[in-house]
Amino acid sequence: MELQTKSASSQGLGQFLLQLKEKCRKAAVPHTFLFLYTAFSIVLKSVVIIAIVNKTHYVFSSWIDMAYIVPTYLVYFAFIFIFLSFSFLLSGKKRFWYFLSFIVAFSTLLLFDLWYFRAFGTFISIHVVKQYANLQNLTGSIMSMGSMLDVLLFLDIPFLIYWCWRRREVYCLAKRSIPACLGLIAFSISYLSYAHYVFDLSDERGQKQFLFEICWTPIQTVTDLSPMGYHLFDAYNYFTDCQQLVLTDADQREIDKWYQDKQENVPDNIYKGMFKGKNLLVIQVESLETFYLKNELDGQEITPVLNRLLKHSIYFPDFYEQVNVGTTSDAEFMANTSVYPVRMGSTYYRYPDNTYNSLPKLFDHMGYSVMAAHPDNRGYWNWMHAMQSIGYDYCIDSNYFKIDEVIGLGLSDGSFLQQLVPYIKEQQQPFFTFLITMTNHGPFELPDKYKTLKVDKKFEGTKMEASFHTVRYTDEQIGKFLDRLDEEGLLDNTVVVIYGDHNGVHKFYNDEIPKIQPAEDWWLTNNHRVPFLIYQKDLPGEEVWTKGGHIDILPTISYVMGVEEKTYSHTAMGRNLLKTNKDFAVLVDGQFVGQAADSQEEEHAVHGLELADKMIRSSYFGKR
Repeated sequence: MELQTKSASSQGLGQFLLQLKEKCRKAAVPHTFLFLYTAFSIVLKSVVIIAIVNKTHYVFSSWIDMAYIVPTYLVYFAFIFIFLSFSFLLSGKKRFWYFLSFIVAFSTLLLFDLWYFRAFGTFISIHVVKQYANLQNLTGSIMSMGSMLDVLLFLDIPFLIYWCWRRREVYCLAKRSIPACLGLIAFSISYLSYAHYVFDLSDERGQKQFLFEICWTPIQTVTDLSPMGYHLFDAYNYFTDCQQLVLTDADQREIDKWYQDKQENVPDNIYKGMFKGKNLLVIQVESLETFYLKNELDGQEITPVLNRLLKHSIYFPDFYEQVNVGTTSDAEFMANTSVYPVRMGSTYYRYPDNTYNSLPKLFDHMGYSVMAAHPDNRGYWNWMHAMQSIGYDYCIDSNYFKIDEVIGLGLSDGSFLQQLVPYIKEQQQPFFTFLITMTNHGPFELPDKYKTLKVDKKFEGTKMEASFHTVRYTDEQIGKFLDRLDEEGLLDNTVVVIYGDHNGVHKFYNDEIPKIQPAEDWWLTNNHRVPFLIYQKDLPGEEVWTKGGHIDILPTISYVMGVEEKTYSHTAMGRNLLKTNKDFAVLVDGQFVGQAADSQEEEHAVHGLELADKMIRSSYFGKR
C-alpha cells in the first residue's frame, strides 16, 4: 500500500514536471518571437531611415540597395544584439517590458535623428544635446521639421503590445539565462572586431567603405555603422574628445606646411587699404540666400534695399555657406576667425574659451573700438562667452534692449536695429560693430501687418511663401537702420558688410520646394549660396565672381580696411577674394566647389577641414 502511494506520488510529480516542461516550451516560442520581432523591427526602421537620408527613392527596395551600401547586415544586428542580450538577465514579464521600453526609446531616438537630419543634414549627437540652452525659442522651428509620415516609426509598437497581451499568461514563466546573454555579447563583439579589422585595418581598408571612422559626410558614417552603431561610436568619441588634443611634432609640421602651401604670390591691387580708417559695420543676416537678391515676384522686388546697396558695393554672387551643425554660430565664428568649425558639435559650445587671431583683435590693434550685438539671450549658442573669448570686449544681448516686439525667435529685427542705433552712435570712432539679425529664421513667422508682397497662389501655404515675406521684412528693416545711421551722420564714413549665415528654406525645407509647380529655375535651387557684399556710399558697384565662403570674409575685409596681411596670413585659413588666382570653396561635407589647378590643390583645400578640427581641439592658436 505504501509502495503504491509512493508510485502514485512519483507519477504525479512526473506529470507535473512534464506539464511544466511543456509550458516552458510553449513560453519559449513567444519569447523567441519577441526577441526576433524587436531585432528585425529595429533593423527595418534603421534601413528605412538610411534610405531616406541617402535619398533612396524606392524605400521598399531599400533592403536590396542597402546590401551595396553597408558592409553587411550583421553589423546592424550585432549592435542590436548587444542591447537585446541584457533581456536574458530578466525573468517573467520584466523581459517583455525591457523589449517594449527599448523599442519605444530607439524609435523616439530615430524620430529625433530624422528631424535633426532634415534641419542639419546629420544625426543628433551628445555634443548637440549639451546645447539645450538653444531650445528656449526654437519650438516652432523644431516642430516644423516633423511630418505626418513620422508616425510610421511607431506603428509596430501597438501590434507588439496586442500580441503580447494575448499571450500574457506565459511570460511569467521566462527564466533568466546568463549563458544566452554572454553568448550574444560574445558573438556581437567578435563580429564587430572582425568587421573593424576588414574594413578599417586590413588591405581592403577604404576599398568599399570604413566602419569605425568618422567620414567627411556624416551620412556615410551613419550608413556604415547603422543608427545605433553611430550613436555608440558618437558616445565613445564624445568621452575621448573631452580630453584636449595634444598635437604631435608631425601634426605641427603638417599645419605649418598647409599654411605655407596656401600662400599665393599675387601683387597688391587697387583694393588694398581702399577704406583704411573708416568705420566698419558687419551685418550677418539670418537665412539670407543669394536667390532672393535681384529677383522679382510678378514685378515686385524681393529685396529692394539690398538691390539698391549692390549699386554701390563690391558683390560676390558666387559665395557659399560653410557652416556645420553650429549653423548661425559657425558663420559668426568663421567670419571672425577665418577658421573652419569643429567637425562634431558646435565650436562655441565645445571650445568657448579658445583663443584666436580674429577681426576684433585685428581692429583693436588698429585703434578701433569694437562691439558685438545680438538680439537674443547671451546663452543662445553660448554666444556671450564665445564672443568675448574671440576678442569682443563689449557684447550686448537681449538684456540691453526693450523686448517690445517679438517675432519668431525673439526681438524683431525692426525693434532690434532701431534700438541699436544709440549704442553705435556712442561708440568711439573709428569703430567696428558686428551684429546679427534673427527674424528671417524658419519657420519664417511674420505678422500679417508686415506682409507687403503679393505672392503667387502656387506658393500658398509653403515655407517658400513665408520666407519671401520675412526676407522682405528684414530687407526693409536693414534699409531703415542704414537710413537712421545716415541721419546721424555716420554712414558717410562707414563701410557696411552684409552676408548670409546659411541657407534657410533650401536648407531646412528643401523637400517641399519641388512640389511647388510650375517651378522656376531662379528659386528652385540655390546650391548653398549666400550673398556677401561690401558697401560704401561713394563706391561704384561691381561684381566679383571669384568663388569663396565664410572663411574668406576676414582676409577680404581686412585687405580693403588696410589691415597688414602679415598680421593674419599665418592664421587665416581663407583667401582674400580680391587678391587671389584660386577659384573654389570647400563645403562642410568636404565637397569641393570650383576649379582646382590640379588634384593636389583640391586635396590641400579639403584637408583644411581636418586640420582646423585639430587646431581647435588642441587650442592651437592660444598656444602659438
